[in-house]
Amino acid sequence: MEEMGKADTHTHTDYSGFNRLGPLRFPESVLSPEGQVDRARREGLSVLCVTDHNEVAGGFIAQKYAKQFDDIDVIVGDEVMTDQGEVIGLWLTEKPKKFLSPEETCDIIHEQGGLCIAPHPFSVHVDGMQEKIFELPLEGFETINGGHPDPYSNMFSKRIMDLYPGRWAEFSGSDAHSLYTAGYNWTEFPGNSEEDFRNAILHKKTVAKGVPAPVLGQVQWSMEVVWGGQKLMYKALRRKLEPVPDNALVEKILSNTDLKNATGIAMGFIYLFPLTSMLATLLSTAYLKNHAKKAMKQIDERIAKIQKLIAEIDARNGKAIAESAEEVKNDLEAGKIVLEQRL
Repeated sequence: MEEMGKADTHTHTDYSGFNRLGPLRFPESVLSPEGQVDRARREGLSVLCVTDHNEVAGGFIAQKYAKQFDDIDVIVGDEVMTDQGEVIGLWLTEKPKKFLSPEETCDIIHEQGGLCIAPHPFSVHVDGMQEKIFELPLEGFETINGGHPDPYSNMFSKRIMDLYPGRWAEFSGSDAHSLYTAGYNWTEFPGNSEEDFRNAILHKKTVAKGVPAPVLGQVQWSMEVVWGGQKLMYKALRRKLEPVPDNALVEKILSNTDLKNATGIAMGFIYLFPLTSMLATLLSTAYLKNHAKKAMKQIDERIAKIQKLIAEIDARNGKAIAESAEEVKNDLEAGKIVLEQRL
């Protein structure tokens, strides 16, 4: 029986910067790159992809740290924000510029020898590229995203993947910003090295496994980043926080005034109060369920539109290939005539 490796294709560290919720800002993650590697090894993963938001520095740190171990390979990636949603690049040598078009971003990734994945393409609550993915030269997309416990996003992605077998590689990434949201899902592939994994992607032999992390895990992550942010702000107030190259989170906290950091610490304690956390869980669950319910009503209609769109794209691509082949044929014939005339 062929050995099957396990990869987590979508993870974050404290190099992912911060996010905004109304007037509030909070860290995306307070987990170190080394912590992600240690976690992956405990779970028996053979490949870990570090895909921080618009940054590759954490991935390089994780990759360097992992070289001391012989049971895991680390791939440097980046979850890049385009002007129409997010795309993940794997096997990167430098970070792509953010807010470019998806086409430009994919070109930059491929020019580095990287591969392109669409994360949470049909999400009901974060920046997925939706139908735009069909127009892009993607190697594959996520059919399981660990940050989507709603009943629609992953299910619809899997439906589309199953309608077109062999067209894309399928992925299951934890999207883990915390240990609380890790370990629930992974991508299986034949072999156990990053070379085997790349080969499996290119030959569409990856298999999405597992289930999303529960809503409670997401709330635990939110509490973890609030507490972690408070500790960093406290260090900044004590003048104990040192700059970290390419770490947008630390840079932001160091740029805050003392009053702003003190206010952030106080607001954090309000969020960490148990009743507030329970309310956040209830509101999150209701929000996801409501958006998923609305999307469910349009599944058949949306699939029909997608099938029509893909047929149109394939027709255009087929015509372009035929025209290109005709041009090559004409060029060869013209060259043959010129050669005969010279002879």
